[in-house]
Amino acid sequence: MARPTSPEHLGYAGRRVLVSRKWSNKALTEHKQDRRTWVLQALGQPDEPTDPHRYVWRPVPAGDASVPPLAVRLLRSVHERQRWRAHLRELEARAAGQDLSATEDMRRAA
Repeated sequence: MARPTSPEHLGYAGRRVLVSRKWSNKALTEHKQDRRTWVLQALGQPDEPTDPHRYVWRPVPAGDASVPPLAVRLLRSVHERQRWRAHLRELEARAAGQDLSATEDMRRAA
């Protein structure tokens, strides 16, 4: 006897996702690609496939002077994320017809 929850009886291959209380009929990877496309379009960047060899992973010897300390690298990463979010907020505000210049000046002063 076949189980009703077996994959051949479900009708959809892979994991599917409910969005806004309706079946989107998209897998998680498809939602991720949709978000990526939207962000790149908002930032005015082309939606090119990522190069799987864009990063080179290799161990760094302890005490290597060419590599900043971990705390500095983390702070740089946080700062870069903040810049991205601020830019995305600015683009969203422009699309909505808002002016963020007054609030941005207050944030810089703090």
